[in-house]
Amino acid sequence: MLKNITMSADEKLIRKAREKARRENTTLNATFRRWLKQYISGNTRTTDYYAFMDSLKYVKPGRRFSRDELNE
Repeated sequence: MLKNITMSADEKLIRKAREKARRENTTLNATFRRWLKQYISGNTRTTDYYAFMDSLKYVKPGRRFSRDELNE
């Protein structure tokens, strides 16, 4: 069950965070829930890696690259 909470932050900061979330095809609420899970589980290198990779899901290169292109 989801529980609502109220938080406060600078209006400009919230607007910029919402814009970033929109560019990443997510919401500020989803981003906060992901951060909250990471916060309670501790900051391990693996967790940081997966969070970083998850944040890049919106990137679409448009094609597959060859091994040589990837090595460049």
